[in-house]
Amino acid sequence: MGKTGGYKDLIAWQKAMDLVEAVYRASGKFPSEERFGLTSPVRRAVVSIPSNIAEGYARSGRNDYLRFLNIARGSANEVETQILVAARLEFTEGNSAERLLELIDEVQRILKGLVKRLKI
Repeated sequence: MGKTGGYKDLIAWQKAMDLVEAVYRASGKFPSEERFGLTSPVRRAVVSIPSNIAEGYARSGRNDYLRFLNIARGSANEVETQILVAARLEFTEGNSAERLLELIDEVQRILKGLVKRLKI
């Protein structure tokens, strides 16, 4: 994976990567007919979270960084909604949705705090 540093040291990015892994594992158990209906969109959205954190970190200005962090926050809300849909349709097993929603909440709180600190 290369040397650490930069955006990879951010807790927000690390937790978002944990969320990516968890969503991929859970969505792999969705019905095969949902490959394009829910599986693909939730995977795209969840990967967008750490991707935007990383891209924003590389930007030269604070406003650009904030813009990408806010995009990541939007993607987190999108993933949350998609996991709620999957839970309502009973695509998730056991407490899988609950665990995912807890991870999403943690990522959302971290991102909100990071945005708040950068606005000061």
